[in-house]
Amino acid sequence: MLEEYTKYIDEGTLSELKQLAQELKGVKILHVNSTKLGGGVAEILHRMVPLMNELGIETRWEVIKGELEFFKVTKKIHNLLHMPGKEALTHQDVITYMRQTYENVSYIDTDPYDVVFIHDPQPLGLIVKKRKGQRWVWRCHIDISTPDEGVWKFLEMFVNGYDGSIFHIPEFVREGVQIPAFVIPPSIDPLHDKNIELSEEFINSVLERFGIDPEKPIILQVSRFDRLKDPLGVMEAYKLVKRRYDCQLVLAGSFAADDPEGEEVYKEVMEAKGDDKDVFILNLPPDSHKEINALQRAATVVVQKSIREGFGLVVSEAMWKYKPVVGSNIGGIKRQIVNGVTGYLVNSVEGTAFRIKQLLANVKDREEMGKNAHERVRHSFLITRHISDYLLVTCKLLKP
Repeated sequence: MLEEYTKYIDEGTLSELKQLAQELKGVKILHVNSTKLGGGVAEILHRMVPLMNELGIETRWEVIKGELEFFKVTKKIHNLLHMPGKEALTHQDVITYMRQTYENVSYIDTDPYDVVFIHDPQPLGLIVKKRKGQRWVWRCHIDISTPDEGVWKFLEMFVNGYDGSIFHIPEFVREGVQIPAFVIPPSIDPLHDKNIELSEEFINSVLERFGIDPEKPIILQVSRFDRLKDPLGVMEAYKLVKRRYDCQLVLAGSFAADDPEGEEVYKEVMEAKGDDKDVFILNLPPDSHKEINALQRAATVVVQKSIREGFGLVVSEAMWKYKPVVGSNIGGIKRQIVNGVTGYLVNSVEGTAFRIKQLLANVKDREEMGKNAHERVRHSFLITRHISDYLLVTCKLLKP
């Protein structure tokens, strides 16, 4: 399958990737996260793990177990890492987190591996299993630049036991982390069902299935149902655009298995929709990759109006499909969008609506920005670059 990527990268890049892998021959790698389905981490690992095995590096992926109460606590931790909130981490929350962690200590076998990548806070406590000679890396996919200090102090006890950490962008590297920090942006896979070319016939069949008019402009946001993705803010921007343009809004997403708030947010969005027949709230199964692909290709303008964002791979997904993206000027979004070149960065509902209207009014600008967007992803955000970065970090950590 690796050879199929030469359509998007040159043979020299592929050759370098294979050479890096050869240097790690015999090394065993384990990835651990909190869900097999839903969210960018799971999507990346679904593609990365088989490719690393194909490169000759024995790589496995394990998922921790957790009851609802545990995931409620980790969702609270997730939100408080993004920004201080009204609810602090309680003594009972800590007990719940530690109890589930120690249950996973006996469930997840980390002993056979030379390098263990732990993704996000949910499995962070597994570091207590680290044995002599192993290298453990905390791969943080969220913005921890301004966290709740109480939550951070709790997690810091675990973090500083690791041999290295990886963040999406330099701004996320937290002061006080006593271990090496590496910056590796995530990626999309052009061979994944979510990103492959689709026929017009299939795209139109998806629109027809959901009752979306292919002749009317489509404003699209793809994201899980999460308040930090600000779906209600997107709806407000759409209403401002609607005053001038007869358009449609599509909010497409799903529930992540480790996010117990998803259903609650979905209900809030459905209530806000009211009786507007041009608003489509699509709660899709996590494996609806081709449907998401079709919606992104059918969209006139793609939006990502997050309040906080680790990276937001849906931005690169849309850009890969030649779509200009109007995105919040935060986190990893501002690393993907070159303002005025591949889309627009915005700071408010009004700014979002203004840029959407600007793109709806000018087909030439949309097309030019779309071409620029595709090239930016091809050069910076494909999975081959991502794997290469992981292998370089692994070489660095294993070096005597």
